[in-house]
Amino acid sequence: MALKVRRPARLVAEIVTVVIAGIVAFPLYWMVLSGFKPAGEIQSAHPKPWTFSPSLDSFQRVLTVSGFGRYFLNSLVVAVVVVLLSLVFSFLSAVALTRFRFRGRAVLLVMLLVAQMVPVEALTIPLFFLMRSVGGTVPAFGLNELGSLVLVHLAFSLPFAIWMLRGFVAAVPAELEEAATLDGASRMRFTWQILFPLVAPGLVAVSVLAFIHAWNDFLFAKTFIISKTENQTLPQAILVFFKPEDTDWGAVMASSTLMTIPVLVFFVLVQRKLIGGTAGAVKG
Repeated sequence: MALKVRRPARLVAEIVTVVIAGIVAFPLYWMVLSGFKPAGEIQSAHPKPWTFSPSLDSFQRVLTVSGFGRYFLNSLVVAVVVVLLSLVFSFLSAVALTRFRFRGRAVLLVMLLVAQMVPVEALTIPLFFLMRSVGGTVPAFGLNELGSLVLVHLAFSLPFAIWMLRGFVAAVPAELEEAATLDGASRMRFTWQILFPLVAPGLVAVSVLAFIHAWNDFLFAKTFIISKTENQTLPQAILVFFKPEDTDWGAVMASSTLMTIPVLVFFVLVQRKLIGGTAGAVKG
């Protein structure tokens, strides 16, 4: 009898899930479809959610833009460096805030929360002057350099990453560390060989968020990369197709589609690592 009661509820839940997934996926579908549509169908007054004459003209215009490969590489370098540094710094900070007791610990935790409440737009101008000052001392992290983007994205991704990983680190019982110590493992060995794999799901979540934030950034890239065009990132390259009177929407949608591919690939890769890390944590 209970089985008969659960089936309608499960069916309704599945239908609602499919509907929500369709609503979320429809903009992505329209973006990809517009990238393959001919110019006449894109500019039609009555657009249709399909096309019978797909074309690669929009993708060809995007790929022939001067420096497109360079922009792609710049975005990839910034995103990968931000992800790696975020993982290392946030993990070590989470361990310190969870496993150690020291003066000012509560203040640091409050500061992490406050840092997430400040709007990005409110800090753009102060960060601009800060990066200009830093460039006078360390040119690699000044304006017009990719290092400035790495520093800024790292500053915005670390507070949330530390707060998230703190919960994963706290979930690992202290008895496990005591047992490892009795077996002769040092604190450093326990941290990297035991604790690090156990918090793998949290590390994966942090890496996904950091990668998406750095990869899709336009505001900071436009603000800090001013005159050095060879250091521009991929979102800035899309501006080439925006014109006051004749915007090339096909190329805009095609370039947006190409920008989405690395994010999807990265998510698929880390999703497999997430499953493996969860299984390893259960076995441990």
